Amino acid sequence: MTTKVLLVDDQQNVRLSTAILLEQDGYVVHQAADAEQATSVLGRTDIDVVLTDVRMDGAASGRVLLDTIKARWPDIEVVLITAFATIDDAVDAIKAGAYDYLTKPLDQARLLITVQRAAERATLAREVKHLRTQIDAGGGEIIAVSRQMQQVMRVVAQLAQTDSTVLITGESGTGKELIARALHAQSHRRAGKFVPVNCGAMPESIMESELFGHRKGSFTGAVSDRKGLLEEAHRGILFLDEIGDMPPAMQVRLLRFLQGGEVRRIGETQERRVDVRVVVATHRSLEAEVAAGRFRDDLYYRLNVVGLKIPPLRERPDDVPPLAEYIMRRRAARHRQPIKGFSPGAMGLLTAYHWPGNVRELENAIERALNLVSHDVISEADLPAALTLPPVGTSAQPARGSDVDRAQLLEALNRYRWNHRRAAASLGISRTTLWRKLRELQIQA
Repeated sequence: MTTKVLLVDDQQNVRLSTAILLEQDGYVVHQAADAEQATSVLGRTDIDVVLTDVRMDGAASGRVLLDTIKARWPDIEVVLITAFATIDDAVDAIKAGAYDYLTKPLDQARLLITVQRAAERATLAREVKHLRTQIDAGGGEIIAVSRQMQQVMRVVAQLAQTDSTVLITGESGTGKELIARALHAQSHRRAGKFVPVNCGAMPESIMESELFGHRKGSFTGAVSDRKGLLEEAHRGILFLDEIGDMPPAMQVRLLRFLQGGEVRRIGETQERRVDVRVVVATHRSLEAEVAAGRFRDDLYYRLNVVGLKIPPLRERPDDVPPLAEYIMRRRAARHRQPIKGFSPGAMGLLTAYHWPGNVRELENAIERALNLVSHDVISEADLPAALTLPPVGTSAQPARGSDVDRAQLLEALNRYRWNHRRAAASLGISRTTLWRKLRELQIQA
């Protein structure tokens, strides 16, 4: 989403020249000649960052505008600009909530870096606020900031109104069970049980008894009648995780149940009708398993009524900051640690990393950081060393300052879609250094 900047200055020529600079850098710029006009723009437009002169004609100064913004729109970041700066003024402004305090004449590179950082901070604040709203509304641990995950949740909401079998696919650690639970929570079956079964963790010798139940005395150890998990899930949802690991004999029994909706306990002849919605998940390609003869094609077609693919975390980096924030706060609260958050550098590393283990790996990285952190903010040093290394299969190495050449810089920028923060983190340099290298190498940012 394009960052929107409001430029407030009573000198039109200053506004125009600064607006051109910001627009060339990709920002959408709105302008106002005084605090009154600025308040009007803020009331009808979603602004991320406000750049305002301190001394302007009119009753209200930029300092007064700062107070107004922080009172009415606290998530907007404000940068004050003045030609008459003092240390006391700067300290006072920062205490009042300003993001930064710049002096005229403006240094263009510093201005652009300041706006970029202020915009990133505003974006993160909104994401965290959205995340907390999700949690308060019962959204659980599903973070849907990215476009990809928002689309997944829209599909989940639609599927919740049906009783069709759903096949959820995705890499290990992407949260397939969370999606299944969200489907259950939004459906008319939410009063019934959500019964999860990990087919890969259950021994084949007991799987039939666990799913279908048994009659007393039907085999050694069957000391009483027992209903299976399919009956436990009556009027609810049975979630079969790692369905690709289900043994062939059980695939036949599951197919028969899906076709008739009836279960027969081991040792009985009576069929029992149950009302169960079946949701399955796998990290495997079931098409490949069918082609290899390890999975029944008729069961695959019965299960794949509706397919839902969860994208890996590396394809939705917008979800990383709010996910990290949520995981950190949840774990810190559990261990009673007064952690305030992540340093900008640490968050940059988290966002730039490719996360082959997905959300599960992110959780482990934050758990490690909480065990090592010595201050109230998680820094780069607290995170696993793997986060500073390039993805497996690439030859790029973390660089420092003058070691970054044109090819490395362009490769990192293209890999992260010209996101300066993530590209800088992947190269092991600061965003200030990245900006300097762009200017030295005459690369249009």
